[in-house]
Amino acid sequence: MDKLVISGGQRLHGEVQIAGAKNAALPILCAALLTADEVALGNVPRLQDVSTMRKLLAQTGMQIREENGQWLLQAAAVDKLEAPYDMVKTMRASILVLGPMLARFGEARVSLPGGCAIGSRPVDQHIKGLQAMGAEITLEAGYIHARAKRLRGARIVTDMITVTGTENLLMAATLAEGETVLENAAREPEVTDLAHLLVKMGAKIEGIGTDRLVVQGVERLHGAQHDVIPDRIETGTFLCALAAVGGDLRLTGVRPDIQDALLDKLREAGLQLECGDNWMQARMTQRARPISFRTTEYPGFPTDMQAQFMAVNCVADGASHVTETIFENRFMHVQELKRLGADIEIEGNTAIIKGVPQLLGAPVMATDLRASASLVIAALAAQGETLVDRIYHLDRGYDRMEVKLSALGANIKRIK
Repeated sequence: MDKLVISGGQRLHGEVQIAGAKNAALPILCAALLTADEVALGNVPRLQDVSTMRKLLAQTGMQIREENGQWLLQAAAVDKLEAPYDMVKTMRASILVLGPMLARFGEARVSLPGGCAIGSRPVDQHIKGLQAMGAEITLEAGYIHARAKRLRGARIVTDMITVTGTENLLMAATLAEGETVLENAAREPEVTDLAHLLVKMGAKIEGIGTDRLVVQGVERLHGAQHDVIPDRIETGTFLCALAAVGGDLRLTGVRPDIQDALLDKLREAGLQLECGDNWMQARMTQRARPISFRTTEYPGFPTDMQAQFMAVNCVADGASHVTETIFENRFMHVQELKRLGADIEIEGNTAIIKGVPQLLGAPVMATDLRASASLVIAALAAQGETLVDRIYHLDRGYDRMEVKLSALGANIKRIK
């Protein structure tokens, strides 16, 4: 099992290219199930989760090839309407084949999903929405088995804001008969990116970017070309690393316009930021100021950046508190940060952090995707050597993070 060895204390300098967004690429890959025509995708990130999704779609019969930096997907010969447990267990996003498969082929059998152990993320909202659209759904032997001759439009109000739920129901609604209204829809940029692709494929969607999506179903969708949006979480992770250790970075291939909440907090922490349409110039010349925040749905502070920003607060000049409102188990990195000397106390869903002048290297273990990134950031700021174990979590969501950091001056290497 691979590990990272990090010797901290090095400032970061240079330029880093940000990859396509994992959380946009996964539903967009599934959207190719909605048509027999070819869908061409650019800026697809090279991540473990993307590789898993590719294998899952290929085993359904979808043809996938890479050509001139694009992924070309064609679902003309899909003959296996199933997502088996052995492919779904490591990645919760596998549930995203359910909506498009059911809408186009009238049937889908999908294993209940796995993924990070960061709290309860039920699929009941997906099931409730598809049932409202006329699907017959049974749960048998750990599988969701859904059938419908043709889905019908419906007004669906989800009990909670759910990103994958919105994406699944949005894809299903594009081929449903009549009008579907999704109330309380997720507004995340990754949902918006999926909607823009669907419109290119011939879908009729109003309210993109709002919490009310109105979809007029069509008989069929056609092929399209689309570039996946840049990953705002990878962008934020590199900016947090800079805030923790100091230096100056130029980030290219980014979208500053979808990161207001995070960039505001980083500026409060002392990061100097200049932004263009697709670039950022960032400089950190001081010890970070402590920043308190609470996670919430977009456009608020993203839960996927909570752990990384907590690592910055661990070395900030003062005390802060972080409240997690999305996932109940998303403080598992705290115990590992404390192994490096962080001063953190947990009270319910709030962490109280007292910044320390210096963290000290130690062996630590990643517990989930974003927790692993927070440990890398803390290790970069720590004195001495840190060994980060179980970095397969990191590989699920970051494209060769250690290679990019090493090119910026960090002392980091992967060992077998």
